[in-house]
Amino acid sequence: MKERHTHAPVFQSAPLNSKKFSSAFLSPPNKDEQTQRGLPTGLSKEGRKPHALVVDDAPDVLEMLAILLRHDDYEVTTAKSAAEALVAAQGERFDIVVSDIGMPEMDGYQLAEALRALPGYKGVPLVAVTGFALYDDRERALKSGFNAHLTKPINPISLLDLLSGLRHGSH
Repeated sequence: MKERHTHAPVFQSAPLNSKKFSSAFLSPPNKDEQTQRGLPTGLSKEGRKPHALVVDDAPDVLEMLAILLRHDDYEVTTAKSAAEALVAAQGERFDIVVSDIGMPEMDGYQLAEALRALPGYKGVPLVAVTGFALYDDRERALKSGFNAHLTKPINPISLLDLLSGLRHGSH
């Protein structure tokens, strides 16, 4: 695999009006890198782009993940809350779900449990992308229905490799 030395993800946090401001910059992999990594170049087994549901209450993270997946040939639907994600999932079956855990009102653990209870979601890969980094957090994520647990800040290539593996049954 080629080494990536430019456009690496950069995550920054600094006070802004007594709140935290986060920004994420990345350059998604190009098609040559996708092919080298064995990632999909656009179509699912059903002959269409895989459809991902991305859930995060932080707008910048939500946008960064959506951009990354779109550049990797996913169709992406975003949700700013677990409740919004459940409404979307009841109306459509997604091929993969990427969700934060620490969200207000309904957290990612509760979302995973609720998704697993929906018809057609027992086998859909669920990936937690979260700041909760302890071993117990990972175990709780897996017990609640997630297939994988990644800690923020994420490595974009690692996320894309994981999603590809989950979609193709190698994880």
